[in-house]
Amino acid sequence: MKSIIIYGSQYGTTEMYAKELSKKTNIQAISFNDVKDINNYDTIIYLGALYAGGVLGMSKTLKKINNITDKKIILATIGLADPTDEENINNIRNSIKGQISEELFKQIKIFHLRGGIDYSNLSFIHKTMMNLVYKHAKNLPDEKKTAEDKAMIDTYGKKVDFIDFSSLDSITDELTKCNY
Repeated sequence: MKSIIIYGSQYGTTEMYAKELSKKTNIQAISFNDVKDINNYDTIIYLGALYAGGVLGMSKTLKKINNITDKKIILATIGLADPTDEENINNIRNSIKGQISEELFKQIKIFHLRGGIDYSNLSFIHKTMMNLVYKHAKNLPDEKKTAEDKAMIDTYGKKVDFIDFSSLDSITDELTKCNY
């Protein structure tokens, strides 16, 4: 079986996960911007950073697959929100459903990893977006604040790192099941 790790990373956290997964599995990791022909692979592992409700590069990349029936596709999202919180998971999965076909959504295996952020490295546009999200979350009544809202308020403007390479073990376990 021929396998590939493809990643969509804006500020480097997702790329770090992709490179670590590559080390653990001996599967080449490549940015979604550099993928030429995705159809040559039997197993596709896509790691994507969560931005504004979307998974960076995922839709563009997975649309390149001609026939998904013979493919093993694994998706891992990387974001600030707690990946063990059911509400966060549901929000992320609903967003994914809106970005890919129903057939593909039913077939892929999805994992959620926690990343990090350094506000001092954000582009002007991303700083502006995060400021709007922060202000919205901060102005919500306490009883309406989700765990994600509270995490945003607690970490806003800071450098936070929730990277946990051991969380890749669930992906390597899944790959072992399909004899990548």
